[in-house]
Amino acid sequence: MREYIGRALGFLNPVRLIGDRQATIDTIEPGSIMVAPRKPIDRFDVAAITEVLDLAAKIGAVLLDSGTAAIDTQRQIEFVAAIYGLEDVEVDVTYNTIIVSARRGATLPPITTMEQVYYRSLDFTRLAQIDRLVRGIRNMAITPGNAHRRVDAIINAPHPYPHWVANGSWGMMAAGIAVLLGGGGLAAVLAFVTTVVIVVVNRRLNRLGTPVFFQQLTGGFIAVVPAAVTFGLIDRLPVELSPSLVIAAGIVVLLSGLSLVGSVQDAITGAPITGVARFFELVLMTGGLIAGVGIAIKLLEEGGIYLPTFTANTAFAAVDVPIQMLSGAVASAAFALASYAERRALPVAFMAGAIGAAIVAAFTLFTVGDVVAYGVAAAVVGLVGGLLARRALTPPLVVAVAGITPLLPGLAVYRGLYGLLNEQTVVGITWMTNAFAIGVSLAAGVTLGEFIARSLRRPQLSVRPRWMTVLRPDRVNVRPHLPRRRQPPT
Repeated sequence: MREYIGRALGFLNPVRLIGDRQATIDTIEPGSIMVAPRKPIDRFDVAAITEVLDLAAKIGAVLLDSGTAAIDTQRQIEFVAAIYGLEDVEVDVTYNTIIVSARRGATLPPITTMEQVYYRSLDFTRLAQIDRLVRGIRNMAITPGNAHRRVDAIINAPHPYPHWVANGSWGMMAAGIAVLLGGGGLAAVLAFVTTVVIVVVNRRLNRLGTPVFFQQLTGGFIAVVPAAVTFGLIDRLPVELSPSLVIAAGIVVLLSGLSLVGSVQDAITGAPITGVARFFELVLMTGGLIAGVGIAIKLLEEGGIYLPTFTANTAFAAVDVPIQMLSGAVASAAFALASYAERRALPVAFMAGAIGAAIVAAFTLFTVGDVVAYGVAAAVVGLVGGLLARRALTPPLVVAVAGITPLLPGLAVYRGLYGLLNEQTVVGITWMTNAFAIGVSLAAGVTLGEFIARSLRRPQLSVRPRWMTVLRPDRVNVRPHLPRRRQPPT
Protein backbone atom coordinates (compact mmCIF):
# COMPACT_ATOMS: atom_id res chain seq x y z
CA MET A 1 0.00 0.00 0.00
CA ARG A 2 2.85 2.42 0.81
CA GLU A 3 4.31 1.73 -2.62
CA TYR A 4 1.03 2.59 -4.39
CA ILE A 5 0.57 5.77 -2.37
CA GLY A 6 4.11 6.83 -3.24
CA ARG A 7 3.48 6.20 -6.91
CA ALA A 8 0.25 8.19 -6.77
CA LEU A 9 1.99 11.16 -5.15
CA GLY A 10 4.78 10.91 -7.69
CA PHE A 11 2.24 11.33 -10.48
CA LEU A 12 1.51 14.85 -9.23
CA ASN A 13 4.83 16.12 -10.55
CA PRO A 14 3.83 18.32 -13.54
CA VAL A 15 7.02 17.40 -15.39
CA ARG A 16 6.17 13.72 -15.19
CA LEU A 17 2.54 14.18 -16.13
CA ILE A 18 3.35 14.82 -19.78
CA GLY A 19 5.97 12.11 -19.99
CA ASP A 20 6.69 10.36 -23.25
CA ARG A 21 5.17 6.99 -22.28
CA GLN A 22 1.85 7.51 -23.99
CA ALA A 23 -0.92 4.98 -24.13
CA THR A 24 -0.94 2.97 -27.34
CA ILE A 25 -3.83 4.90 -28.88
CA ASP A 26 -1.96 8.15 -28.17
CA THR A 27 0.82 7.00 -30.49
CA ILE A 28 -1.59 6.47 -33.37
CA GLU A 29 -2.39 9.70 -35.18
CA PRO A 30 -4.60 9.87 -38.29
CA GLY A 31 -2.50 10.25 -41.42
CA SER A 32 0.81 9.61 -39.64
CA ILE A 33 0.96 5.82 -39.43
CA MET A 34 4.60 4.85 -39.50
CA VAL A 35 6.10 3.05 -42.49
CA ALA A 36 5.80 -0.70 -41.99
CA PRO A 37 9.10 -1.90 -40.50
CA ARG A 38 8.65 -5.39 -41.90
CA LYS A 39 8.87 -6.42 -45.49
CA PRO A 40 5.42 -6.00 -47.13
CA ILE A 41 3.52 -9.26 -47.44
CA ASP A 42 3.37 -10.71 -50.92
CA ARG A 43 -0.09 -10.03 -52.32
CA PHE A 44 -0.27 -13.65 -53.55
CA ASP A 45 0.39 -15.04 -50.04
CA VAL A 46 -3.24 -15.54 -49.01
CA ALA A 47 -2.39 -17.43 -45.81
CA ALA A 48 -0.08 -14.70 -44.46
CA ILE A 49 -2.56 -11.93 -45.26
CA THR A 50 -5.44 -13.83 -43.67
CA GLU A 51 -3.39 -14.50 -40.53
CA VAL A 52 -2.62 -10.79 -40.05
CA LEU A 53 -6.20 -9.70 -40.76
CA ASP A 54 -7.59 -12.25 -38.30
CA LEU A 55 -5.15 -11.06 -35.63
CA ALA A 56 -6.07 -7.42 -36.14
CA ALA A 57 -9.79 -8.25 -36.02
CA LYS A 58 -9.37 -10.20 -32.76
CA ILE A 59 -7.55 -7.29 -31.15
CA GLY A 60 -10.27 -4.92 -32.33
CA ALA A 61 -12.98 -7.18 -30.90
CA VAL A 62 -11.46 -7.04 -27.43
CA LEU A 63 -11.12 -3.25 -27.65
CA LEU A 64 -14.68 -2.71 -28.87
CA ASP A 65 -16.12 -5.10 -26.29
CA SER A 66 -14.33 -3.19 -23.53
CA GLY A 67 -16.08 0.05 -24.47
CA THR A 68 -13.44 1.60 -26.74
CA ALA A 69 -14.87 4.02 -29.28
CA ALA A 70 -15.35 2.69 -32.81
CA ILE A 71 -12.92 5.21 -34.34
CA ASP A 72 -10.15 4.33 -31.86
CA THR A 73 -10.79 0.63 -32.49
CA GLN A 74 -10.54 1.18 -36.24
CA ARG A 75 -7.26 3.07 -35.90
CA GLN A 76 -5.66 0.36 -33.81
CA ILE A 77 -6.75 -2.35 -36.28
CA GLU A 78 -5.21 -0.37 -39.14
CA PHE A 79 -2.08 0.19 -37.04
CA VAL A 80 -1.59 -3.53 -36.37
CA ALA A 81 -2.12 -4.41 -40.02
CA ALA A 82 0.33 -1.70 -41.13
CA ILE A 83 3.00 -2.95 -38.72
CA TYR A 84 2.86 -6.36 -40.39
CA GLY A 85 3.12 -4.86 -43.88
CA LEU A 86 -0.55 -4.43 -44.88
CA GLU A 87 -1.20 -0.77 -45.58
CA ASP A 88 -4.10 -0.88 -48.07
CA VAL A 89 -6.67 -2.06 -45.53
CA GLU A 90 -10.34 -1.13 -45.14
CA VAL A 91 -11.89 -1.48 -41.67
CA ASP A 92 -15.61 -1.34 -40.92
CA VAL A 93 -16.53 -1.27 -37.22
CA THR A 94 -20.20 -1.52 -36.24
CA TYR A 95 -21.97 -2.23 -32.97
CA ASN A 96 -21.14 -5.94 -32.79
CA THR A 97 -19.22 -6.72 -35.98
CA ILE A 98 -15.72 -5.93 -37.26
CA ILE A 99 -14.93 -6.42 -40.94
CA VAL A 100 -11.33 -6.05 -42.14
CA SER A 101 -10.49 -6.22 -45.85
CA ALA A 102 -7.08 -6.06 -47.53
CA ARG A 103 -6.88 -4.92 -51.13
CA ARG A 104 -4.44 -6.72 -53.44
CA GLY A 105 -4.49 -4.52 -56.50
CA ALA A 106 -6.84 -4.18 -59.44
CA THR A 107 -6.47 -7.74 -60.74
CA LEU A 108 -6.85 -9.78 -57.52
CA PRO A 109 -9.91 -10.01 -55.26
CA PRO A 110 -9.56 -8.55 -51.75
CA ILE A 111 -9.16 -10.80 -48.71
CA THR A 112 -11.74 -10.17 -45.99
CA THR A 113 -12.18 -11.42 -42.44
CA MET A 114 -14.95 -10.76 -39.93
CA GLU A 115 -15.11 -10.91 -36.14
CA GLN A 116 -18.24 -10.95 -34.00
CA VAL A 117 -18.19 -8.99 -30.74
CA TYR A 118 -20.01 -10.71 -27.91
CA TYR A 119 -21.04 -9.21 -24.59
CA ARG A 120 -18.67 -9.88 -21.71
CA SER A 121 -18.36 -8.50 -18.24
CA LEU A 122 -16.04 -5.55 -17.68
CA ASP A 123 -12.42 -6.65 -17.41
CA PHE A 124 -9.97 -3.75 -17.58
CA THR A 125 -7.03 -6.10 -17.12
CA ARG A 126 -7.84 -7.69 -20.48
CA LEU A 127 -7.94 -4.23 -22.05
CA ALA A 128 -4.55 -3.30 -20.56
CA GLN A 129 -2.99 -6.57 -21.74
CA ILE A 130 -4.22 -5.98 -25.29
CA ASP A 131 -2.79 -2.45 -25.10
CA ARG A 132 0.62 -3.84 -24.12
CA LEU A 133 0.42 -6.51 -26.82
CA VAL A 134 -0.09 -3.84 -29.51
CA ARG A 135 2.85 -1.96 -28.05
CA GLY A 136 4.94 -5.14 -28.16
CA ILE A 137 3.96 -5.90 -31.76
CA ARG A 138 5.49 -2.58 -32.75
CA ASN A 139 8.55 -2.57 -30.52
CA MET A 140 9.58 -6.22 -30.19
CA ALA A 141 8.88 -7.79 -33.58
CA ILE A 142 6.32 -10.30 -32.30
CA THR A 143 5.41 -12.67 -35.10
CA PRO A 144 1.73 -13.07 -36.11
CA GLY A 145 1.70 -16.64 -34.81
CA ASN A 146 2.96 -15.66 -31.36
CA ALA A 147 0.59 -12.68 -31.30
CA HIS A 148 -2.33 -15.00 -32.08
CA ARG A 149 -1.42 -17.24 -29.17
CA ARG A 150 -1.14 -14.26 -26.84
CA VAL A 151 -4.51 -12.86 -27.89
CA ASP A 152 -6.19 -16.24 -27.35
CA ALA A 153 -4.56 -16.52 -23.93
CA ILE A 154 -5.77 -13.02 -22.99
CA ILE A 155 -9.33 -13.73 -24.12
CA ASN A 156 -9.57 -17.12 -22.39
CA ALA A 157 -7.80 -16.11 -19.17
CA PRO A 158 -9.91 -16.00 -15.99
CA HIS A 159 -10.50 -12.77 -14.14
CA PRO A 160 -7.46 -11.68 -12.09
CA TYR A 161 -9.47 -11.41 -8.85
CA PRO A 162 -12.01 -13.81 -7.33
CA HIS A 163 -15.69 -12.97 -7.49
CA TRP A 164 -15.94 -12.11 -3.81
CA VAL A 165 -13.40 -9.31 -4.28
CA ALA A 166 -15.44 -7.88 -7.16
CA ASN A 167 -18.69 -8.20 -5.19
CA GLY A 168 -17.21 -6.40 -2.21
CA SER A 169 -15.81 -3.69 -4.48
CA TRP A 170 -19.23 -3.05 -6.01
CA GLY A 171 -20.61 -2.69 -2.49
CA MET A 172 -17.80 -0.32 -1.50
CA MET A 173 -18.51 1.74 -4.61
CA ALA A 174 -22.18 2.07 -3.64
CA ALA A 175 -21.23 3.06 -0.09
CA GLY A 176 -18.92 5.77 -1.41
CA ILE A 177 -21.62 7.12 -3.72
CA ALA A 178 -24.15 7.20 -0.87
CA VAL A 179 -21.75 9.36 1.17
CA LEU A 180 -20.95 11.45 -1.91
CA LEU A 181 -24.65 12.27 -2.28
CA GLY A 182 -24.90 13.36 1.36
CA GLY A 183 -25.76 10.17 3.23
CA GLY A 184 -24.46 9.05 6.58
CA GLY A 185 -23.01 5.85 7.95
CA LEU A 186 -26.31 3.95 7.96
CA ALA A 187 -26.97 4.85 4.34
CA ALA A 188 -23.47 3.70 3.37
CA VAL A 189 -23.84 0.34 5.13
CA LEU A 190 -27.29 -0.24 3.67
CA ALA A 191 -26.05 0.68 0.17
CA PHE A 192 -23.13 -1.74 0.57
CA VAL A 193 -25.34 -4.67 1.57
CA THR A 194 -28.00 -3.93 -1.04
CA THR A 195 -25.48 -3.67 -3.86
CA VAL A 196 -23.74 -6.91 -2.93
CA VAL A 197 -27.10 -8.67 -3.07
CA ILE A 198 -27.84 -7.11 -6.47
CA VAL A 199 -24.49 -8.23 -7.89
CA VAL A 200 -24.81 -11.78 -6.55
CA VAL A 201 -28.36 -12.19 -7.87
CA ASN A 202 -27.55 -10.70 -11.27
CA ARG A 203 -24.45 -12.86 -11.57
CA ARG A 204 -26.65 -15.92 -11.01
CA LEU A 205 -29.18 -14.69 -13.57
CA ASN A 206 -26.40 -14.11 -16.08
CA ARG A 207 -25.20 -17.69 -15.69
CA LEU A 208 -28.75 -18.85 -16.46
CA GLY A 209 -28.72 -16.85 -19.69
CA THR A 210 -31.23 -14.24 -18.57
CA PRO A 211 -31.38 -11.21 -20.92
CA VAL A 212 -29.65 -8.12 -19.56
CA PHE A 213 -32.91 -6.15 -19.62
CA PHE A 214 -34.42 -8.42 -16.98
CA GLN A 215 -31.21 -8.36 -14.98
CA GLN A 216 -31.50 -4.57 -14.85
CA LEU A 217 -35.17 -4.87 -13.87
CA THR A 218 -34.30 -7.24 -11.03
CA GLY A 219 -31.49 -4.99 -9.87
CA GLY A 220 -33.75 -1.93 -9.83
CA PHE A 221 -36.32 -3.83 -7.78
CA ILE A 222 -33.76 -4.98 -5.22
CA ALA A 223 -32.28 -1.47 -4.98
CA VAL A 224 -35.57 -0.10 -3.62
CA VAL A 225 -36.88 -2.77 -1.26
CA PRO A 226 -34.20 -2.83 1.51
CA ALA A 227 -34.02 0.96 1.73
CA ALA A 228 -37.82 1.35 1.85
CA VAL A 229 -38.32 -1.43 4.42
CA THR A 230 -35.54 -0.09 6.64
CA PHE A 231 -37.00 3.41 6.42
CA GLY A 232 -40.42 2.08 7.45
CA LEU A 233 -38.97 0.22 10.45
CA ILE A 234 -36.89 3.09 11.84
CA ASP A 235 -39.35 5.86 11.02
CA ARG A 236 -40.22 6.24 14.68
CA LEU A 237 -36.67 5.84 15.97
CA PRO A 238 -34.20 8.73 16.45
CA VAL A 239 -32.18 7.58 13.45
CA GLU A 240 -31.92 9.50 10.21
CA LEU A 241 -31.99 7.67 6.90
CA SER A 242 -32.64 9.03 3.44
CA PRO A 243 -33.74 6.02 1.37
CA SER A 244 -33.44 8.02 -1.84
CA LEU A 245 -29.66 8.15 -1.43
CA VAL A 246 -29.43 4.38 -0.99
CA ILE A 247 -31.63 3.82 -4.03
CA ALA A 248 -29.63 6.34 -6.06
CA ALA A 249 -26.38 4.54 -5.16
CA GLY A 250 -27.82 1.26 -6.43
CA ILE A 251 -28.98 2.95 -9.62
CA VAL A 252 -25.48 4.33 -10.25
CA VAL A 253 -23.98 0.87 -9.81
CA LEU A 254 -26.43 -0.57 -12.32
CA LEU A 255 -25.75 2.26 -14.77
CA SER A 256 -21.98 2.01 -14.43
CA GLY A 257 -21.59 -1.04 -16.65
CA LEU A 258 -23.34 0.59 -19.62
CA SER A 259 -21.41 2.14 -22.49
CA LEU A 260 -22.43 5.77 -21.99
CA VAL A 261 -18.97 7.16 -22.78
CA GLY A 262 -18.49 4.93 -25.81
CA SER A 263 -21.87 5.79 -27.33
CA VAL A 264 -21.35 9.54 -27.10
CA GLN A 265 -17.73 9.25 -28.26
CA ASP A 266 -18.87 7.36 -31.34
CA ALA A 267 -21.47 10.01 -32.13
CA ILE A 268 -18.96 12.83 -31.69
CA THR A 269 -15.96 11.27 -33.44
CA GLY A 270 -17.70 10.22 -36.65
CA ALA A 271 -19.31 6.81 -36.05
CA PRO A 272 -23.00 7.72 -35.72
CA ILE A 273 -24.39 4.27 -36.57
CA THR A 274 -22.42 2.53 -33.84
CA GLY A 275 -23.15 5.42 -31.47
CA VAL A 276 -26.89 5.13 -32.06
CA ALA A 277 -26.79 1.36 -31.53
CA ARG A 278 -24.89 1.71 -28.27
CA PHE A 279 -27.15 4.53 -27.13
CA PHE A 280 -30.27 2.48 -27.89
CA GLU A 281 -28.88 -0.35 -25.76
CA LEU A 282 -28.19 2.19 -23.02
CA VAL A 283 -31.77 3.49 -23.18
CA LEU A 284 -33.18 -0.03 -23.18
CA MET A 285 -31.16 -1.11 -20.16
CA THR A 286 -32.03 2.09 -18.33
CA GLY A 287 -35.68 1.39 -19.13
CA GLY A 288 -35.39 -2.01 -17.45
CA LEU A 289 -33.84 -0.36 -14.41
CA ILE A 290 -36.61 2.23 -14.25
CA ALA A 291 -39.25 -0.48 -14.60
CA GLY A 292 -37.79 -2.42 -11.67
CA VAL A 293 -37.69 0.66 -9.45
CA GLY A 294 -41.26 1.59 -10.41
CA ILE A 295 -42.61 -1.89 -9.71
CA ALA A 296 -40.93 -1.93 -6.30
CA ILE A 297 -42.33 1.49 -5.34
CA LYS A 298 -45.88 0.53 -6.30
CA LEU A 299 -45.76 -2.81 -4.48
CA LEU A 300 -44.42 -1.14 -1.35
CA GLU A 301 -47.17 1.46 -1.43
CA GLU A 302 -49.72 -1.34 -1.65
CA GLY A 303 -48.15 -2.75 1.49
CA GLY A 304 -48.38 0.55 3.33
CA ILE A 305 -44.75 1.67 3.01
CA TYR A 306 -44.39 5.11 1.44
CA LEU A 307 -41.09 6.66 0.55
CA PRO A 308 -40.55 10.31 1.56
CA THR A 309 -41.12 13.02 -1.01
CA PHE A 310 -38.41 15.35 -2.29
CA THR A 311 -38.49 18.87 -0.99
CA ALA A 312 -35.35 20.53 -2.43
CA ASN A 313 -32.01 19.77 -3.94
CA THR A 314 -29.27 18.43 -1.73
CA ALA A 315 -27.11 21.32 -0.56
CA PHE A 316 -23.53 21.00 0.62
CA ALA A 317 -21.40 23.37 2.64
CA ALA A 318 -17.75 24.14 1.98
CA VAL A 319 -16.72 21.92 4.90
CA ASP A 320 -18.26 18.92 3.12
CA VAL A 321 -15.93 19.18 0.11
CA PRO A 322 -13.13 17.01 1.61
CA ILE A 323 -15.65 14.31 2.50
CA GLN A 324 -17.05 14.39 -1.02
CA MET A 325 -13.56 14.20 -2.49
CA LEU A 326 -12.69 11.17 -0.40
CA SER A 327 -15.98 9.39 -1.08
CA GLY A 328 -15.72 10.05 -4.82
CA ALA A 329 -12.14 8.77 -4.84
CA VAL A 330 -13.10 5.61 -2.95
CA ALA A 331 -16.03 5.00 -5.31
CA SER A 332 -13.83 5.38 -8.39
CA ALA A 333 -11.10 3.09 -7.07
CA ALA A 334 -13.72 0.54 -6.00
CA PHE A 335 -15.27 0.61 -9.48
CA ALA A 336 -11.87 0.05 -11.06
CA LEU A 337 -11.23 -2.90 -8.75
CA ALA A 338 -14.73 -4.31 -9.38
CA SER A 339 -14.01 -4.07 -13.12
CA TYR A 340 -10.82 -6.12 -12.62
CA ALA A 341 -8.41 -3.27 -13.31
CA GLU A 342 -4.73 -3.83 -12.68
CA ARG A 343 -3.30 -2.73 -9.36
CA ARG A 344 -1.22 -0.02 -11.02
CA ALA A 345 -4.47 1.59 -12.26
CA LEU A 346 -6.11 1.84 -8.82
CA PRO A 347 -4.16 4.92 -7.56
CA VAL A 348 -4.84 6.70 -10.85
CA ALA A 349 -8.57 5.91 -10.62
CA PHE A 350 -8.55 7.10 -7.00
CA MET A 351 -7.08 10.45 -8.00
CA ALA A 352 -9.46 10.83 -10.96
CA GLY A 353 -12.47 10.24 -8.72
CA ALA A 354 -11.22 12.76 -6.16
CA ILE A 355 -10.68 15.41 -8.85
CA GLY A 356 -14.11 14.92 -10.39
CA ALA A 357 -15.93 14.99 -7.04
CA ALA A 358 -13.99 18.07 -5.92
CA ILE A 359 -14.89 20.03 -9.05
CA VAL A 360 -18.58 19.16 -8.81
CA ALA A 361 -18.62 20.03 -5.11
CA ALA A 362 -16.89 23.34 -5.79
CA PHE A 363 -19.38 24.27 -8.51
CA THR A 364 -22.34 23.53 -6.23
CA LEU A 365 -21.17 26.39 -4.00
CA PHE A 366 -21.90 28.79 -6.85
CA THR A 367 -24.91 29.42 -9.07
CA VAL A 368 -23.77 27.10 -11.83
CA GLY A 369 -26.03 24.50 -13.40
CA ASP A 370 -25.48 20.79 -12.94
CA VAL A 371 -24.87 20.22 -16.65
CA VAL A 372 -22.01 22.71 -16.76
CA ALA A 373 -20.51 21.49 -13.47
CA TYR A 374 -20.52 17.84 -14.47
CA GLY A 375 -19.24 18.63 -17.97
CA VAL A 376 -16.27 20.60 -16.63
CA ALA A 377 -15.53 17.87 -14.08
CA ALA A 378 -15.60 15.19 -16.77
CA ALA A 379 -13.33 17.23 -19.06
CA VAL A 380 -10.76 17.64 -16.30
CA VAL A 381 -11.00 13.93 -15.45
CA GLY A 382 -10.45 13.04 -19.11
CA LEU A 383 -7.48 15.41 -19.35
CA VAL A 384 -5.76 14.45 -16.11
CA GLY A 385 -6.66 10.80 -16.55
CA GLY A 386 -5.14 10.75 -20.00
CA LEU A 387 -1.91 12.24 -18.67
CA LEU A 388 -1.74 10.00 -15.61
CA ALA A 389 -2.45 6.93 -17.74
CA ARG A 390 0.81 7.58 -19.60
CA ARG A 391 2.81 7.19 -16.42
CA ALA A 392 0.89 4.13 -15.21
CA LEU A 393 0.89 2.54 -18.70
CA THR A 394 -2.88 2.19 -18.36
CA PRO A 395 -5.41 2.70 -21.19
CA PRO A 396 -7.00 6.15 -20.73
CA LEU A 397 -10.46 4.57 -21.03
CA VAL A 398 -9.96 2.84 -17.67
CA VAL A 399 -9.20 6.11 -15.89
CA ALA A 400 -11.93 8.08 -17.66
CA VAL A 401 -14.73 5.60 -16.97
CA ALA A 402 -13.68 5.08 -13.36
CA GLY A 403 -13.38 8.84 -12.78
CA ILE A 404 -16.85 9.79 -13.99
CA THR A 405 -18.77 6.74 -12.74
CA PRO A 406 -19.49 8.23 -9.28
CA LEU A 407 -20.91 11.29 -11.05
CA LEU A 408 -23.58 9.37 -12.97
CA PRO A 409 -27.04 10.93 -12.39
CA GLY A 410 -28.55 8.16 -10.30
CA LEU A 411 -30.35 10.56 -7.95
CA ALA A 412 -31.80 12.55 -10.86
CA VAL A 413 -33.11 9.34 -12.45
CA TYR A 414 -34.79 8.31 -9.20
CA ARG A 415 -36.30 11.76 -8.65
CA GLY A 416 -37.69 11.82 -12.16
CA LEU A 417 -39.19 8.35 -11.81
CA TYR A 418 -40.66 9.23 -8.41
CA GLY A 419 -42.32 12.31 -9.88
CA LEU A 420 -43.82 10.36 -12.78
CA LEU A 421 -45.22 7.70 -10.44
CA ASN A 422 -46.77 10.26 -8.07
CA GLU A 423 -48.66 12.33 -10.65
CA GLN A 424 -45.96 15.01 -10.81
CA THR A 425 -45.49 14.77 -14.55
CA VAL A 426 -43.74 18.10 -15.05
CA VAL A 427 -41.31 17.47 -12.20
CA GLY A 428 -40.64 13.92 -13.38
CA ILE A 429 -39.96 14.91 -16.98
CA THR A 430 -37.76 17.77 -15.80
CA TRP A 431 -35.58 15.48 -13.70
CA MET A 432 -35.42 12.82 -16.42
CA THR A 433 -34.31 15.46 -18.90
CA ASN A 434 -31.76 16.71 -16.39
CA ALA A 435 -30.40 13.19 -15.94
CA PHE A 436 -30.10 12.75 -19.70
CA ALA A 437 -28.31 16.10 -20.06
CA ILE A 438 -25.87 15.26 -17.26
CA GLY A 439 -25.07 11.89 -18.83
CA VAL A 440 -24.35 13.44 -22.22
CA SER A 441 -22.33 16.21 -20.57
CA LEU A 442 -20.18 13.65 -18.74
CA ALA A 443 -19.45 11.67 -21.88
CA ALA A 444 -18.77 14.75 -24.01
CA GLY A 445 -16.52 16.23 -21.32
CA VAL A 446 -14.44 13.06 -21.10
CA THR A 447 -14.08 12.99 -24.88
CA LEU A 448 -12.88 16.59 -24.91
CA GLY A 449 -10.45 15.99 -22.05
CA GLU A 450 -8.90 12.95 -23.73
CA PHE A 451 -8.53 14.90 -26.98
CA ILE A 452 -6.70 17.70 -25.18
CA ALA A 453 -4.48 15.17 -23.41
CA ARG A 454 -3.42 13.67 -26.74
CA SER A 455 -2.78 17.12 -28.17
CA LEU A 456 -0.52 18.33 -25.34
CA ARG A 457 2.39 16.36 -26.72
CA ARG A 458 2.19 15.01 -30.21
CA PRO A 459 3.89 11.61 -30.32
CA GLN A 460 7.22 11.67 -32.13
CA LEU A 461 7.02 8.46 -34.15
CA SER A 462 10.33 7.07 -35.24
CA VAL A 463 10.76 5.67 -38.71
CA ARG A 464 11.79 2.38 -37.18
CA PRO A 465 10.92 0.86 -33.82
CA ARG A 466 13.57 0.19 -31.21
CA TRP A 467 14.05 -3.45 -32.14
CA MET A 468 15.27 -2.47 -35.62
CA THR A 469 17.97 -0.09 -34.41
CA VAL A 470 20.20 -3.05 -33.58
CA LEU A 471 20.10 -4.49 -37.07
CA ARG A 472 23.24 -4.61 -39.18
CA PRO A 473 23.34 -1.61 -41.51
CA ASP A 474 24.17 -3.73 -44.56
CA ARG A 475 21.25 -6.11 -44.08
CA VAL A 476 17.53 -5.48 -43.66
CA ASN A 477 15.60 -8.72 -43.36
CA VAL A 478 17.53 -10.32 -40.51
CA ARG A 479 16.77 -11.07 -36.92
CA PRO A 480 17.89 -8.65 -34.21
CA HIS A 481 21.60 -8.98 -33.62
CA LEU A 482 22.31 -10.78 -30.36
CA PRO A 483 25.57 -10.48 -28.43
CA ARG A 484 28.04 -13.24 -29.11
CA ARG A 485 28.63 -15.79 -26.47
CA ARG A 486 31.98 -15.53 -24.75
CA GLN A 487 34.36 -18.26 -25.91
CA PRO A 488 35.63 -20.60 -23.22
CA PRO A 489 39.33 -20.25 -22.41
CA THR A 490 41.65 -22.68 -24.16
